[in-house]
Amino acid sequence: MSPESRTPNSNHPNWLLRRVDQAVVTTLVLAGLAASVVWWLSHGGARGKLVELERADPQTVRFEVDINSATWPELLQLPAIGETLAKRIVDSRMKDGPFRDHKDLMRVRGIGPRTFNTIEPYLRPMPDRETMAQK
Repeated sequence: MSPESRTPNSNHPNWLLRRVDQAVVTTLVLAGLAASVVWWLSHGGARGKLVELERADPQTVRFEVDINSATWPELLQLPAIGETLAKRIVDSRMKDGPFRDHKDLMRVRGIGPRTFNTIEPYLRPMPDRETMAQK
């Protein structure tokens, strides 16, 4: 017996969807398409408000690091600072005490004027020396 002859009054093979199933699939596809169009319109697609990632302007994030409390992974986020140098900063702070000024970072082996100038914009301002002395 062939697969086509198993279903009486059928003009299509068994592996195709029945008419009811086809109607359900069509309805779901159309509903999904309609929902996509509604989302696109509600998010400004027709007005050109959606941003394509390839054409988006790059954005920079402004962050500051407190050199007297940052851990080495936090220091690693600074430009020109690798893992070894970040660990040296933390070791210097533990051995020689807190940094009183940003320029004190140059006491760390591997931080010269060029590296210091690269990371200085990312350093949190130091508290006044008088405030530090009271602590």
